[in-house]
Amino acid sequence: MTKKRIAFIGTGVMGASIVKHLLKNGHDVTVYTRTREKAEPLVSLGASWASSPAEAFRNQEIAFTMVGYPSDVEEVYFGRNGLFQTAHQGNIIIDMTTSEPSLAKKIYEHSKSIGVEALDAPVSGGDIGAQNGTLSIMVGGDRDAFDKVLPIMKHFGENIVYQGEAGAGQHTKMCNQIVIASGMIGVCESLAYGLKAGLDLPTVLQSISSGAAGSWSLSNLAPRMMKEDFAPGFYIKHFVKDMKIALDESKKMGITLPGLALAYEMYEKLVEEGYGDNGTQALLKFYK
Repeated sequence: MTKKRIAFIGTGVMGASIVKHLLKNGHDVTVYTRTREKAEPLVSLGASWASSPAEAFRNQEIAFTMVGYPSDVEEVYFGRNGLFQTAHQGNIIIDMTTSEPSLAKKIYEHSKSIGVEALDAPVSGGDIGAQNGTLSIMVGGDRDAFDKVLPIMKHFGENIVYQGEAGAGQHTKMCNQIVIASGMIGVCESLAYGLKAGLDLPTVLQSISSGAAGSWSLSNLAPRMMKEDFAPGFYIKHFVKDMKIALDESKKMGITLPGLALAYEMYEKLVEEGYGDNGTQALLKFYK
């Protein structure tokens, strides 16, 4: 495929691995992250460094953003040094942050007014999926824009699905997070039960992870839990943010999700106790 000039904003746990895939496939990548030191390994691999999102996008064709919170997304796009300061007709911008559907629509509408194509494309798969290039990507926006960037997304994604109009990608990610939220409770309670029953937990996993109870969390995070490895593949503090968005959207739509509400309450307590920078598998601490 034709090599593209790409700006990538946000080189955290997943972003850094995605940039590596882009560089490996020969793209010209300029990166920006708040702490330059975090981007140094990428610069050593051939990425260029920029001092702001606007500067990163100045001479590029496509911008990917993957930051923390909706307020960060707002700043990255609409701020004094945001992407819209240097975006011009023909550019494509793709926000992979898990954020508010309404903000995705706001970015889309402003982009359209200046001749820029915009997609909301949150991902699932955590650090492992980013490293292996197997992320699931849920995309909202215009189909034409999706078709243009699909070959690039295939460098780091495996299950890439067009969901519909602007905001549809974010709504789909909420569906994803709702499943994970209650599922994580199930994984933790299963391990707590097995431990109390005197079972060998790795042996238990051999049986249940390939049966009807099987899930990504059970296969990938339960082994980390048993080793008390709570390093973040995805931060608890960001998961709490996602669940809050899903609860807010649910309220707007007039539906009640008690399982999600319970998970939100449990994870929020962990944040209050100082575990916000741990991975979501640290929910096990709630049971100890």
